[in-house]
Amino acid sequence: MSRHSGGSLDRNRSGNLPMASVMDTYLSRRAVVRGGLGAAIAMIAGTGLVGCLDSASQPKPPAKPANPKLGFQSIKGSRTDGCVVATGYSAYVLAPWGTPLNNNAKPWQADGSNSASDQANAMGMHHDGMHFFPLAGSADDGLLAINFEYIDTAALHPHGPTTVDGRRPAEEVRKEINAHGAGVVRIRKVNGRWQVVDNDPLNRRFTTATTMDIAGPLRGSEHVRTRFSPSGVECRGTNNNCGNGYTPWGTYLTCEENWPGIFVNTASRPADQVRIGVSATVGQYSWETAAGDASEFDDEFARFNITPTGDSASDDYRNEASTYGYIVEIDPYNSATRAVKRTALGRFRHEGCCPGLAVAGKPLVWYMGDDSNNEYLYKFVSDAHWDPADANRADRLATGAKYLDKGKLYVARFNADGSGAWLLLDTATATTAGGTLGALYGDLAGIILNTRGAADAVGATPMDRPEWTAVNPLNGDTYLTLTNNSARSPDKVDAANPRGPNRHGHIIRWHDSDDQQRFTWDIFVFGANADGGPDINRSGLTEMNQFASPDGMSFDSRGVLWFETDNGEQSVTRYTNDQLLAVIPTDLVDASGTQVPINASNQADLRRFFVGPNGCEVTGITFTPDNKTLFVNIQHPDNWPSTALATDATPNGSKVRPRSSTVVIQRNDGGEIGTV
Repeated sequence: MSRHSGGSLDRNRSGNLPMASVMDTYLSRRAVVRGGLGAAIAMIAGTGLVGCLDSASQPKPPAKPANPKLGFQSIKGSRTDGCVVATGYSAYVLAPWGTPLNNNAKPWQADGSNSASDQANAMGMHHDGMHFFPLAGSADDGLLAINFEYIDTAALHPHGPTTVDGRRPAEEVRKEINAHGAGVVRIRKVNGRWQVVDNDPLNRRFTTATTMDIAGPLRGSEHVRTRFSPSGVECRGTNNNCGNGYTPWGTYLTCEENWPGIFVNTASRPADQVRIGVSATVGQYSWETAAGDASEFDDEFARFNITPTGDSASDDYRNEASTYGYIVEIDPYNSATRAVKRTALGRFRHEGCCPGLAVAGKPLVWYMGDDSNNEYLYKFVSDAHWDPADANRADRLATGAKYLDKGKLYVARFNADGSGAWLLLDTATATTAGGTLGALYGDLAGIILNTRGAADAVGATPMDRPEWTAVNPLNGDTYLTLTNNSARSPDKVDAANPRGPNRHGHIIRWHDSDDQQRFTWDIFVFGANADGGPDINRSGLTEMNQFASPDGMSFDSRGVLWFETDNGEQSVTRYTNDQLLAVIPTDLVDASGTQVPINASNQADLRRFFVGPNGCEVTGITFTPDNKTLFVNIQHPDNWPSTALATDATPNGSKVRPRSSTVVIQRNDGGEIGTV
C-alpha cells in the first residue's frame, strides 16, 4: 500500500495478542535463558533472532549452492528528482502513465487534457505490482502485466478535480475509473532497449468498469447478487490494485487492496463493511455523486452508493462492495478472456499473492498479506495436487479453476517460542469464544465475505501491516514485509520490545511444515536509521544500507532477495529517497552452516542498489528469464520524469506533470543484474 492511499486507522478490535506482545514474551523468555535483560538487548542489536527456528526445520544452505554473489557496491542515498543506480548499470523510463496501448488513445498530453476514453486505452496511474511473461520463452519479447494502484486527481486532470453543486462531472469520474485497475502491455527489446509494442492485440486494460466473472465459494451466493448481476456470477471492475502474484500455468494475479474507500453506505453498515472500512459518509472520490447524469449508462456511477434502496439485493447495489476484495486472475496470453475473481483466496485488503514452490503431487500454496495496521497473514492451499502437465494447458483459466476455486484458507498465529500455527478458516473451526465459524457466519461463502472477522474469531496474530510475500527458490523459505505500524501503542515500549509505534518496519520469515499446519519463524531484518540506538537499530544497519518501511519484495531465480521501500519516517528520509536493496539470504550462515538474520557481522551482504526520485515509492518488481533486465516501478514522484533517462534529474526550477513509470535497469556490459 502506498503511504498516499488507504488510511492508518486500526479497524481490528478483536483483542487478539499482537505481534508486539509475542515478541515481548519471546525476547523476555530468551533473556532469562541467556542471562537477563541486558542479554536480550545485546541479542536484538547484534545477532537478531537466530534461535527462532528449531533445528528440525531450520533452513539450510542448498547442498550445491547457486554460486552467484552480489557484484555491485552499495550506493549512497539520494535526494534528487532523478533515479540513481549502482555503478555499471543504466536505467530508463518505460510505459509511463498515459502511454497509449492502442490506436483508440491519443498520445499523452502534458496539460492533463486526455479524455476518459483515452485513459481507458492507455497505461493507468501509479504503477505497482507487475510480472513479466515471456513470449515463446524469449527473454527479449514478452508481456508486462501491471497494476495501477490509485490516482492523483491533481495530476490526472488539467486543473485538478472539480465539483459542481456537490456533484462530480461524469467525464472526470470516468477518467478516474479508467485510470485504476490493471493492464497487459507487450514489450520487446529493440537494439538492446525495451519498447512498448504499439497496438499489439495482446495490449489491454482492466479498469473499475470492466466486466469480470466471479468464481469460487461466492459465485452465485446471495452475498454478491446485485442489480447488475441478479444471479451473482459476474461483477464490474477491479480497484486499488497493489501487490501481485502469478501461477505456474502462466496467469497473472492482481490484488485488490484499498478498494473500500470508493463505496459509501449511509444506512446501517453490516459487520463486514465496518470491519473492512466502507465509508458511512462519502466515497473517497465522490464517484457516487455523478449518479443521475444524463450520460450515465447502466448505473455506472450509482453502483458506488451501496445504501439499500430496493426490496431486495437484485433491486439495488447493497452488495456491490461484496464483489471487491479478492485475488483477480488474468490470462495475459489471451485477450479474448475475462478476468476472474477467485474468491476462495479470501476477501480483505490484499497486498500480494506469492506462490510457494510447485512440487509435483503436492498441493499448491499462495501467501497473502492484509495491508492495514494490526491485520493478518494468510495462505491458500489448493485441494488439487500439482500436475506439471497443467503448466502448458491452452485454457489457462480452466486450470485456474482447478487449483484456485477449491482449497483451504488459513490465517497465521505466531507463537512466542518461534513456532507458529496455520488456523483453518472453515465452518467447523473453533473460535476463541467457544463456538465455530459456521455458527458465526453460516457457510464458507459467509466466512470468506467476513475473512477479517473470521481471523479475529480464531485468534490470529495482528501484524504490523503485512505487505508483500516472497518465497526463496533455493529452499522454500517465505518472507513477509511488515512495513510499519503507527497504531502500536507507546505503552508497549520496554527493554525487550522498544519499538512502539513501529515506524521502521521489518521483514519476517518462516518455513512451513510438510503438512501445511505449522511453521517456524524468525525476524530476518529490522528497518532502522543507522544512527538509531540499539533499541531501534536492532540489525546494526549502516548508512550504506539503512532503510525503513519495506514493501515490495521478490526473489529472482538465483536466490537473490530484492526489496523496496515506501518510507515516510524522517530519520531515514532525511538521508535518502525510497530505494531497492538486495541480499542473498542463503549466504548468511554461521560457523555451523545455519542461516542467520542480518546482524552487525554481515552488513556488507545487504546492499543498496537503486534509489528513486523525490516523493516516490519504489514498488513493483520483476525480471526477464535470463536475469539480464530488472523492471521496477516509480509511483507518485514529485517532479519526474523530465527525459527518457530515469537517472536524469529534473533541472532545478523546472516543473513537470509527474508520471508514474516503469524503470528498466540493465547492466552496461549486458550481464546478469546484481551478481557475479
